[in-house]
Amino acid sequence: MQGRRALRAASAETLARYLVHLAELGRKPATLNRRLAAISVAHQMAGYPSPAGAQVVRDRLAGIRRSVGVAQRQATPAMTPEIRRMVRALPESLHGRRDRLVILLGFAAALRRSELCALDVEDVRWVPEGVEVVIRRSKTDQEAEGAVVPVPYGSHRETCPVRALGDWLDLTGLESGPLVRGVARDRFLPTELRLLGRLSPEGINRIVARAARRGGLDPNGVWTGHSLRAGLATAASKAGVPDRAIMRTTRHKSRSSLDRYVRAGKRWEQVAAASVGL
Repeated sequence: MQGRRALRAASAETLARYLVHLAELGRKPATLNRRLAAISVAHQMAGYPSPAGAQVVRDRLAGIRRSVGVAQRQATPAMTPEIRRMVRALPESLHGRRDRLVILLGFAAALRRSELCALDVEDVRWVPEGVEVVIRRSKTDQEAEGAVVPVPYGSHRETCPVRALGDWLDLTGLESGPLVRGVARDRFLPTELRLLGRLSPEGINRIVARAARRGGLDPNGVWTGHSLRAGLATAASKAGVPDRAIMRTTRHKSRSSLDRYVRAGKRWEQVAAASVGL
């Protein structure tokens, strides 16, 4: 009626070839699994049987996993010592103040990169204990119900996320709009810096990686924006914070999602070899 082409069911062989194509582009097995799930749902919603469960598709996916491996390079958790080293290495400039805010707020609130980028000045509420960060939408909150994450004052000024936020707002004069922004040299006044628009998730990655280099962190580590969120969960677990309390900050929907951070934080508790008299 409107000149649109109806969805047609994909054959199992077509889907298998699609997986091979993605693998050749360097996509990870986890990405392939997500694509399969999305294709399966699209077929079911259109009233077609899903080709995702066909033997040829399962065989092709298994072959890809064997050839490229299923282990992904996880972001290295940046725990409190690493956060201190990152922050101490930052310059006292507009860039440095912005980066300090990204690192400390991203860590203390266990923010995903997308959540940090999406924050507006209006999403921060000042309270006597610190600030409350309003997360309007996240990866696990597609209905946009929202969440509020409390961020307390830190014990040390240089690593206090609340003071870093106040310093940034005082320096920039921001009263509304994107909280975390790009910074560039003015085209006509090279000695002046000016604020740009909202940062991208990749921009968050670059900030963390650059701070890790400046702080002399392990050059073999995978330092990304996720290092902040992973670091808070791991450090809190290591400090004995109950899992439920950690989940209130990280907003994990299930205990299993938090488990890898908890395991890392408790890795050196009751090590078997330490108790057998070696």
